[in-house]
Amino acid sequence: MAESTGPVEPASADADSGAAAAGGATAVEKPKGPRRVGVLLVVAVLAFLIDLASKLLVVAKLENHAAIKVIGDVVTLQVIRNSGAAFGMGQALTIVFTMIASAVIVVIWRIARRLYSLPWAIALGLLLGGALGNLTDRLFRAPAVFRGHVVDFISVQHFAVFNLADSAIVCGGILVVLLSFRGSNPDGTVHQQVEKSGK
Repeated sequence: MAESTGPVEPASADADSGAAAAGGATAVEKPKGPRRVGVLLVVAVLAFLIDLASKLLVVAKLENHAAIKVIGDVVTLQVIRNSGAAFGMGQALTIVFTMIASAVIVVIWRIARRLYSLPWAIALGLLLGGALGNLTDRLFRAPAVFRGHVVDFISVQHFAVFNLADSAIVCGGILVVLLSFRGSNPDGTVHQQVEKSGK
């Protein structure tokens, strides 16, 4: 019997990836760069402070006063105490929205432990800052702890009255959807569905 005298080559990575492709697996890149927790915290603090400052200002200057026209009757500034969620929804569920906001903050903080993506850090920072802004109102404003009414003051005709925390939450949510649609993960990896073999 003839024996092979050449070196035995190990199975190639290409063969493994080809087998994975046949099974419809996903291709994943390794995380790159430093963790982005600092960016998340900076964005969250800025969003929170801007929202807090704007609420303190409008309560001091605009509450119990006539609305100020910014763009005719389309956009005005007027203070409204909102017991519901963003854009005035769910007026009778104040304590429920307080609990939801608290849960969102906990989830974001857990994700932050494996956060390497800059866009995700910005998106989660906006969500965290907005959630903290409205949660602060829930905790410290009248009529009671956990039942406080959120200060809304940006009124758009035929739409809603909202605040800057609501805007941060919406912008962060839209960015999260876009990043997820593009296959981006918070840990910096990118997942792409590999086409299955035609066989």
